[in-house]
Amino acid sequence: MERGIKKQLENVKKMEKSFLTGENFHLQHLLGAHLLEEGRFVFRVWAPNAQAVFLVGDFNDWKDTLPMEKDSHTGIWTIETTEAKVGDLYKYKIRQASGREIMKIDPFAIRFEQRPGDAAELYMIPEKKWKDGLWRGRMKRTNQFRRPMNIYEVHPSSWKHHEDGTPYHFSELTEELVPYLADMGYTHVEFMPLTEHPLGRSWGYQSIGYFALSSYYGTPEDFQAFVEACHLNNIGVLMDWVPGHFCINDDTLPYYDGTPQFEYSDPDRANNRRWGSINFDLGKPQVQSFLISSAMFWIEMYHLDGIRVDAVSSMLYRDYDDGPWTPNHEGGNRNFEGYYFLQKLNACIKLAHPNVLMIAEESSSETQITGMIETGALGFDYKWNMGWMNDVLRFYEMDPIYRKDHFNLVTFSFMYMMQENYLLPLSHDEVVHGKKSLMHKMWGDRYKQFAQLRNLYTFFMTHPGKKLLFMGSEWGQFLEWKFDEGLEWVDLDDDLNSKMQQFTAKLNEFYKAQPALWELEDSYDTIEIIDADNTSETVLSFIRKGKKKKDFLIVVLNMAPVERRDFHVGVPYPGTYKEVWNTEMLEHGGTWTEHNPECTSLPIAFNNYGQLIKTTVPALGAIILKPEKINLRKRN
Repeated sequence: MERGIKKQLENVKKMEKSFLTGENFHLQHLLGAHLLEEGRFVFRVWAPNAQAVFLVGDFNDWKDTLPMEKDSHTGIWTIETTEAKVGDLYKYKIRQASGREIMKIDPFAIRFEQRPGDAAELYMIPEKKWKDGLWRGRMKRTNQFRRPMNIYEVHPSSWKHHEDGTPYHFSELTEELVPYLADMGYTHVEFMPLTEHPLGRSWGYQSIGYFALSSYYGTPEDFQAFVEACHLNNIGVLMDWVPGHFCINDDTLPYYDGTPQFEYSDPDRANNRRWGSINFDLGKPQVQSFLISSAMFWIEMYHLDGIRVDAVSSMLYRDYDDGPWTPNHEGGNRNFEGYYFLQKLNACIKLAHPNVLMIAEESSSETQITGMIETGALGFDYKWNMGWMNDVLRFYEMDPIYRKDHFNLVTFSFMYMMQENYLLPLSHDEVVHGKKSLMHKMWGDRYKQFAQLRNLYTFFMTHPGKKLLFMGSEWGQFLEWKFDEGLEWVDLDDDLNSKMQQFTAKLNEFYKAQPALWELEDSYDTIEIIDADNTSETVLSFIRKGKKKKDFLIVVLNMAPVERRDFHVGVPYPGTYKEVWNTEMLEHGGTWTEHNPECTSLPIAFNNYGQLIKTTVPALGAIILKPEKINLRKRN
């Protein structure tokens, strides 16, 4: 017994030492509440400048009868008690550096009471016997850059509501969302932040509990079961995570011990005016341990396949926020603490979990986001291509009469598409705050809007880059997304919405079945532009290629409301070409009952090609052709 206690104390000292140096990446094993033995718990909290700390909760009527002891070297306060029991709510009563007394949350709680309360619940997650070994083994053997990735983005409490208006919990999402993802052909699901947050209106981006699944969504066990079900259906699970800033509520993390503890000491750097939150001091070792431990916790406790890091630009640039800012020691706007923290984060995650995807939501072009840290990049696997998204949506909202003069909006991305490993996002941010839904953005009457949405999604799927589409967009929901309501599932009673949903499912399956759309997409070898200068007719054509010479697709997108008959398309090899995709088929919501007939190439020069085919491209439509019988030895 004494030997065991001595070993525990040695482990605690090691964890404390690595915490102070920013090298403890499983900090939840040190801080927070832990069961020592049956009926006995230890509570530890970091509050280095507090005058006193008391453990208060259901077990002592929220009175300061349980004072904690401080380690002056680490700033960690500790108490062992037999008074608390599983299920009790608790907080820490902090006498701050100024003498002010305030109740504060446990930053390492793994569960909180449901909002509007924010007390921690003394909760033990039972060890799970996972059944997703085949999935995890397959991911270890897979080069994910050379595989399809088509993500369905979900806000978990507004995907579906019960008749009484209450949202689904993860236990119910396991029963309904997982089969839906499989039926629709998605490869991954990505959740907006799942960490505990006190205000639903923040969508989870104003977090208080970096180790806690929001109790609004169910229990930790519910989410574990959901992830396992996804893996058993060959679906990966990603989560948005927010290490840049945190909730401003006074009883949570801000100025925890009465001094700048988690935040920068410079008020201009600490206060995030744009979002009404507080910025983490990313250069402080203890904060680095806290945040990296949070990411590790979610990956390991819930078997997540990836993390999308929110608001990376706000961590990279001192002048990103509204208001005054202080230049760095070189006189520039680089936030060196954020830059090196993000490199450290990715290095730590990749060392422990090489196959976990690290994705950055980042909008600038001044910093290399993806690629090797040794070359100066941040080490992310993927970066959201915000430029592509903004340009393309602006184009599709435009009256077609003006599109010929702004054709560069859909072609400019070809100039930079390999500068980073990109993910193309049609996310939640584009369907709120008066921006209108994707379907509502489209020009024209209702029929033309759906035609253009099919055109847009075909361009989306055939453009190099991984894919992300926000929930409800797959069937063309007309109303903007509302965080506190379920999606408008009744829309599917409409024939056009129903066919749009079927179209998206078939497009998703088409994408997965065509190696040309993802096998080489981290190389310029994946694409060959046929004609990006046809501004007069507003038609874009290009080739997507796989590893095998014969494995390629010809994509033709007509962005004008005029059918293009006898349309010329340059092709690389003589032979015949078959139409395998047409957005205007009746089954998709269009009017065509038959595909274009098979095309035989003609020995006529077109741009850089010695052969061309003639076909019809529907108004506001897109077609894809595949080689049928071609002579691969006669490239023209």
